[in-house]
Amino acid sequence: MVSTPTRPAAARQRAGEKPGPGAASTPAKVPTSGRLLRWYRRFWSALEGNGKSRNGSTYYLILGTTLALTAIGIMMVLSASSVEAIAAGESPYTAALKQGLFAGIGTFCMFMLSRINVVWLKRLAWLGIIIAYALLGLVLVIGTSVNGNKNWIDIGGFFTLQPSEAAKLALALWMATVLAKKASLLHQWGHAVVPVVPIAGGIIGLVLVGNDLGTGMIIMLITAAALFFAGVRLYLFGFAALVLAAGAAVMALTSSNRVCRITSWWTGQSCGDGIDANYQSTNGLYGLASGGWFGVGLGQSRQKYSWIPEAHNDFIFAIIGEELGLVGTVVVLVLFAILGAAIYRVVVAQEDLFHRVLAGTIMVWLLGQGTVNMAVVTGLMPVIGVPLPFISYGGSALLMSLCAIGVVLSLAREQMEPNIRPRKLLGPWRLPGLKKSRTKA
Repeated sequence: MVSTPTRPAAARQRAGEKPGPGAASTPAKVPTSGRLLRWYRRFWSALEGNGKSRNGSTYYLILGTTLALTAIGIMMVLSASSVEAIAAGESPYTAALKQGLFAGIGTFCMFMLSRINVVWLKRLAWLGIIIAYALLGLVLVIGTSVNGNKNWIDIGGFFTLQPSEAAKLALALWMATVLAKKASLLHQWGHAVVPVVPIAGGIIGLVLVGNDLGTGMIIMLITAAALFFAGVRLYLFGFAALVLAAGAAVMALTSSNRVCRITSWWTGQSCGDGIDANYQSTNGLYGLASGGWFGVGLGQSRQKYSWIPEAHNDFIFAIIGEELGLVGTVVVLVLFAILGAAIYRVVVAQEDLFHRVLAGTIMVWLLGQGTVNMAVVTGLMPVIGVPLPFISYGGSALLMSLCAIGVVLSLAREQMEPNIRPRKLLGPWRLPGLKKSRTKA
């Protein structure tokens, strides 16, 4: 008896036939595009949390990564600043002690802000923006100029205050408050733009008058983030990008120093007058290259011997790469990635517009500024004076960054189960030993 060949099960299924009783079921092959789509959905599902963050994982991820980055910053400031401090006849611990002092104050403020209801901050929005304007105006009158940037106020000769850092947080809070009040009108471009863009433009203008283009760019990014998370129509960002590109071009072309930086970065050569504006960036790359996989050892950097001017500031990432190697830089990158993912989980969980705009703006501020700093150090962008959040030396920047994290922690705290939630700072006050009276039924 001759057996009749049968078609494969897949062919029968395509024809609509059912497989025979003895036929083995072979799983259909999932195409590569389908597998990528499923992986993509699982990734974003895990990132958004789907309610799993109620166990407090998001809160403690944000807290842990922030404290870890701050500790790394104090350690690297000590290592990067000690040589120049000794050369100047100062204690090698001067910069690290100041950074540690501001880290302690900032950590205290972070915990204080994490235990209050963020809604109370709305009352400080207008006061904060007025103070920001006043301090930025005061900088232009009595401010101290460092490397051509007039962006600091000297307080008692012990430390300097950088009002533009406080203006970032004040502007984020004010924009979240105003946009939340105008939520039903934001589909109209006039209400979306006014008064947010003029007020933010005034802040940016005062910063640019002080010749600090890097900080001005970060404040532009903060403004765009607030409008994006508020749900403003996307075509407005196209017009804004054109205007900002034109403004940045004008700012660059009207300054010989900025033109020299851009041309040196693009061509790799010094300017016509012999000035090597790429000097700092080149030595930063030398430091990263000499670090190898595991670095030359903590405290053993050679580039900090005045090859990188003020290595503990904007180019501290190069010292991390030289002393701790690729492993050290990857650890910093992973910590920032974890911080960003955790804050993103807080953002997507917010139903209130005020909360979503405030948390989203802080996320873009810290991660955007960190990205710009590392892009400058690795030569992907021309030199722009932007510090690395939590790590670069600077008390005002560290203090404001920790306060911003405190605001996000307050929102993350509200996502936790009530029985594991850290207690509020201002709870109901009761006299010791006083119990509620119970009435018998």
